[in-house]
Amino acid sequence: MARTFVRELKDGDSVNEIFLLADRQLRANRNASLYLLATLRDRTGTISGLMWNVQESSAQEYVQGGFVRVRGKVQLYQGNLQMIVAGMEAVPDGSFNPADFQQQPQAQAGPLLLRLRQLLSSIRCPDLGMLATCLMEDDGLVTALCAAPAGVKAHHAYQGGLIEHIVSMSEAADRLSQVYPALDRDLLLLGVLLHDIGKTRELGWDPSLVYTDEGQLLGHIHLGMEILNEKLAATESRLGRPLDAERILRVKHMLISHHGTREFGSPTVPMTPEALALNCIDTLDSKLHEFQRVISEDLNADSAWTPFNPRMDRRLFKGRTGGN
Repeated sequence: MARTFVRELKDGDSVNEIFLLADRQLRANRNASLYLLATLRDRTGTISGLMWNVQESSAQEYVQGGFVRVRGKVQLYQGNLQMIVAGMEAVPDGSFNPADFQQQPQAQAGPLLLRLRQLLSSIRCPDLGMLATCLMEDDGLVTALCAAPAGVKAHHAYQGGLIEHIVSMSEAADRLSQVYPALDRDLLLLGVLLHDIGKTRELGWDPSLVYTDEGQLLGHIHLGMEILNEKLAATESRLGRPLDAERILRVKHMLISHHGTREFGSPTVPMTPEALALNCIDTLDSKLHEFQRVISEDLNADSAWTPFNPRMDRRLFKGRTGGN
């Protein structure tokens, strides 16, 4: 029997289906009774599940990142579809099709990788060009770059999302450098490549999107700096001379300041034009992508507005005619 995907669920539907348990939180209501808040996912989207009157001991059986069979009913609550869960049990591997839970990238990695190589090959500075070459000749790194998500919940949160994010930013950087010719295009392109390179080690994606141990402990900015330092040593070895110290300092500054503020996790704030441009491009691409996905994945097709999104602290207007 064909499965019912999240995207197909409607108010009032009864459900008896396998989902990936992307997140689980045990909470207490005002009467001190425990309930389980679950994020259930397949390749078409996510839906929140509420399971009332849960015992703490039984809740431990539901492993985040594992697969569970869920019985429940879909209901519309404050403009959002959710599932009231009557029963949940873990299911063993081999009892489901893994492809049903692999979120597909919006674009194919092959053409994106080709375009990224084209843009990086246009770097004119010999030092930065060789650094880009050393990065892109690392087959393991490139494979991870093409497979990794850019996040686990927000923007580009699916396999292949990272390279999609980087190529979109690279295209924007290329055009921005034409509008603002004082920007160092070479630095900006390399900064785009490096800014999230640490996510190839920070995140896991087989099949659940999770943080790795080193990702939790170190974060992608620190991991990105480790990768950069490894490739700087390889670049100097291939060139047979030291790299330009100030230029490399500017590259490192772009990597550690790309979140823009210390409140958002950057060790320092942007202090060069290229670092500022990188932060703006990163913010624009990630926020636009998140807006577009929230709108496109809203399960309530009858509403002109999305439900309130706590991450964004707002609802989004979808329109009443389907247009933008």
